[in-house]
Amino acid sequence: MAVPLVPIPAPETIAHTIQLAVAPVFLLAGLGQLLNLLATRLSRVVDRSRWIEQHFGEIERGRAVKELRLLDRRMSVISWAITLCTISAVAICLVVGGLFVARLIGAGFGRSVAFLFILAMVLLVAALSLFLMEVHFANRSIRVRNDLLERD
Repeated sequence: MAVPLVPIPAPETIAHTIQLAVAPVFLLAGLGQLLNLLATRLSRVVDRSRWIEQHFGEIERGRAVKELRLLDRRMSVISWAITLCTISAVAICLVVGGLFVARLIGAGFGRSVAFLFILAMVLLVAALSLFLMEVHFANRSIRVRNDLLERD
């Protein structure tokens, strides 16, 4: 029983497939930068919460508890954003792989690749929304009290 050979695509076909895969690869680079930014923000929030925990007795209790609650919420939001970005990046990797496989073996699963790309975009929008929410929480936490501003 002979196994049918898959025809080797022409170099032009391979070149076109690489061109199709370039845009998602740029998107992956952007997702990598976003993940780096989110990880940095998470580490700063963790550092701040550890500092407050170490100096808890020296800080006004109500203020320390309020800030720790806000930091805990920020950690949670950032963690979810990182998770969504990572899943989005995996979906983009599957899109790139799917484009190559579909083109090279002539398989017709374009709908699956399109679904993965749409899923990646939805996850990215959700992650960016969480990032915006976390930035809002951060801005709320650094408001300067009016009594310290000595306004006239």
